[in-house]
Amino acid sequence: MDLGIKGKRAVVLASSRGLGLAIAEAVAAEGASVLLCGRSADRLADNVERINARGKGQAHFVAANLSDDGFVDTLMSAAEKELGGIDILVNNTGGPPPGGAAGMSLDVLRQQFAMMVERIIEMTTRAVPAMREAGWGRILTVASSGVVQPIPNLALSNTLRSALVGFSKTLASEVAEDGVTVNMLLPGRIDTDRLQELDSANAKRTGKSIEAVREANRAAIPTGRYGSVEEFGSVAAFLVSARASYVTGSLVRCDGGAVKGI
Repeated sequence: MDLGIKGKRAVVLASSRGLGLAIAEAVAAEGASVLLCGRSADRLADNVERINARGKGQAHFVAANLSDDGFVDTLMSAAEKELGGIDILVNNTGGPPPGGAAGMSLDVLRQQFAMMVERIIEMTTRAVPAMREAGWGRILTVASSGVVQPIPNLALSNTLRSALVGFSKTLASEVAEDGVTVNMLLPGRIDTDRLQELDSANAKRTGKSIEAVREANRAAIPTGRYGSVEEFGSVAAFLVSARASYVTGSLVRCDGGAVKGI
């Protein structure tokens, strides 16, 4: 299926590895021009070289850190320079440190809120006006299945990502008539470096081996396995496509059926 985004201009946050990189690769494979961003210029350069070698959508990158106050200015300037604007914005951030709710540090909460919520809202509100004027745009925010079924020992993630649910749903209603869709994609256990780090943290916390932790996690997923980044990227590419023009204000799970609620 042709997703209808050849020639569209996409910005994918936190795309030096993991879920963000998978989305950037999937969108570029459909012929879109993509701007990658992250902290590691070397890693981004390697990713861009690999994407461009495939000869489909053209990729560019900018080194930018979500923790910097000027992050959004840096990214918007790079998008204008390299792409000429933004048709597709994929909001993605790294995950905060694991931990429970009872012992949550307010200092860490404020720090992570700035990166995971403030920057995302600022980036989105800066990109939306041009999309509305053009009559076409896609906003996709990567969150977590924890916003519909809180994940134990990930209290910060459950809390902060949930704040974006209300923002995204409200925005979706405001811009739908202008041809702009706003959705959230909720990963379950997708096999990334981040997931391996979380499994290691759980193993340390519980005194179990990493393999025992992973085996228990797989057993709780109806598909019996972790998802691949390629599977996740394919779902994201559809949600930002022309084909998904009637999908907005939605929370879409990509979790192998792990969330037990309806």
